[in-house]
Amino acid sequence: MRWIRVSFLCAALALAGCASQRIVDSDVQSYSHLTALPAPPSYHFERLPSQQHQDPQQSAIETAAAQALTKVGMRLDGTAPAYRVQVYAHTERALSPDWYDPWWDGGWGPGWGGGWGWGGWGGRGFYGGLSMRFPPPRLYRHEVGLILRDAVSGNVAYETHAVHEGLWSDNPALFGALFDAALSGFPLPPQGPRRIHIEIPR
Repeated sequence: MRWIRVSFLCAALALAGCASQRIVDSDVQSYSHLTALPAPPSYHFERLPSQQHQDPQQSAIETAAAQALTKVGMRLDGTAPAYRVQVYAHTERALSPDWYDPWWDGGWGPGWGGGWGWGGWGGRGFYGGLSMRFPPPRLYRHEVGLILRDAVSGNVAYETHAVHEGLWSDNPALFGALFDAALSGFPLPPQGPRRIHIEIPR
């Protein structure tokens, strides 16, 4: 039995080592008309009409975007910015596409996959005699987007989007990682979709 105890110890140590960090994998696609870092690299945030009354949510999203923009050399300037930036972020909750139960009727929670509560043949909590029912795993789809426009002409200079699907729902930390991923390669990102991994604290 000694080898079993050693195996469990190794597994526990491995879990402890990664317990303080996690990887946010994002699907990113960016479009750029820039040939170099803007000069001057100054910007201010511009809100759509639908975002005008969304404080403090929109302010938190802009804060996360501003931190990511600072990392790539852009500077927030509320007086004479060279560019205008529009940002958005949202989360949807869904059933995991890998989860399947032929007797499941409806979903667990709002969003994709049905309505609230338990359902399915066999009543509440059980079906097929001794087989216990559990709700399917929740999956969260997080998405952010950023558009950089010339402050004078209004032409789009840079557009980028990032999407992450996972079990975590802590939006502020995830949105920060997503904006970091969305701005990877700025101002000359690779063409086409790509997968970006960002490490953040748990």
